[in-house]
Amino acid sequence: MHAARLIDLTKFYFLGDNIVRALRGVSADFPMGDFVAIMGSSGSGKSTLLNLLGALDRPTGGQYILAGYDVGTLNDDDLSEIRNRLIGFIFQSYNLIPQYTVLENIQVPLHYRSNRRTIGSTEINRCLDLAERVGLAERLDHRPFQLSGGQQQRVAIARALVNDPEIILADEPTGNLDSVTEKEIMDLLTALNREGRTIILVTHETSVARRARHQIVMKDGLIHSEGMLITDGEK
Repeated sequence: MHAARLIDLTKFYFLGDNIVRALRGVSADFPMGDFVAIMGSSGSGKSTLLNLLGALDRPTGGQYILAGYDVGTLNDDDLSEIRNRLIGFIFQSYNLIPQYTVLENIQVPLHYRSNRRTIGSTEINRCLDLAERVGLAERLDHRPFQLSGGQQQRVAIARALVNDPEIILADEPTGNLDSVTEKEIMDLLTALNREGRTIILVTHETSVARRARHQIVMKDGLIHSEGMLITDGEK
């Protein structure tokens, strides 16, 4: 089964009389359990592609199949529910809520599940377990400004996992981190992939891309090349 399948996907933006062709016909398969790095220069279409993979935006044309669901046939409510259940998001800027504690930030996706107005003890325990897994069990009451960049990204990873998603989408997850912290974050993502989760990330860093099993290089809104890399562990 494929985590995601793209068939001749296009995305155009209309700015006055100008048309920006961000994606110009992209077809690709992302098998369940794969680990893919998407690379490319600014304006290549990689971030647009990731937004479409995350169902944060809808394509102009083509077809997107997300874990067996044809995204083009779903209304906004159904799409939101499927996205929240299947996908965990990690961003370069962390996107934590500044007034929330570590524990409260991890809980955020639980509040968006349909018909779930309260968080039960089982879910709270899951949040505590995730905080421990990412090494923040002693910082549950800290707020983002009291954490380092690496610690904030660990909160973001725990938050991405709280709904037990099958797919993790990461947009430059190590872009604001030093090399030591980059390795720690990539070790976490690699461990998640080994557990069976599909990881798709956008990166400018070759060292990050080499941790993935496959690499896609975008150029001018198209896939310029794709293939398999030798991972650090295989050298």
